[in-house]
Amino acid sequence: MTLLLMILGAAVASVLVAILIVKYLPLNLRWIASVLLLILAIFLGYKIYQGIMEPIQFAKEKVERYKPVIQKLKIIRDAQMKHYEVNGNYTKDKQGLIQFVDSAQLAITETRTIVEKVNRGGGIIIDVEKRVTDTIGYEPVLKYFEDRDYKNMWQVPGVEGKEFEVEIGTVEKVAGLVVPTFYVKTAKEDILQGLSRSLVKQEKEAIETDQIKGEFVSVGSLDEVSTGGNWPPSYDKNDAVKKE
Repeated sequence: MTLLLMILGAAVASVLVAILIVKYLPLNLRWIASVLLLILAIFLGYKIYQGIMEPIQFAKEKVERYKPVIQKLKIIRDAQMKHYEVNGNYTKDKQGLIQFVDSAQLAITETRTIVEKVNRGGGIIIDVEKRVTDTIGYEPVLKYFEDRDYKNMWQVPGVEGKEFEVEIGTVEKVAGLVVPTFYVKTAKEDILQGLSRSLVKQEKEAIETDQIKGEFVSVGSLDEVSTGGNWPPSYDKNDAVKKE
């Protein structure tokens, strides 16, 4: 919209200047007007170029800023999931979650099938198969965070002094079954500080499937059972390559 107004304004200004030159400017001074028009044309051309390139540069810059933020959110998500696996709940204790990664142990289990004889009464004995899960050892949670900066996982990359916000809650998945939930977020506005305010405003209102929706970059949910992030699959491509 700004670019369109700029083009219309330039066209109107050019027409008005041309009329003034023809009606009021002496012939021997018209070269001055030509120079001024040339300068105006260069200036307007530059502004139009900026108007075209700014959204393109913004789109590239925001992706570069979002990437490290999303990587941190993935570390927090994985730590929360391990915490749930060990303790049956999530936590909002930031330092406690770091200490959990440092020291907690995960049980290694083995499931096997056994056959038991069951007396049905009246002298009837039948074989019944049962699945039994045994703990056969333990492994450190830290194993899953090697080469990952979990010590600083709460710090928002590129935003000095800013930490991710964390909330925990519960959701009734089905009648009588209450499931723990967590939600971690940080504001887009903080991540994109220094960029065009109008484009940042548009970014906060994004609803497209190939965009990060809403005002925050986040993972988890307090309204449903989810450990997913609100970013599109394009931000997970590098993770898929690593797994291969």
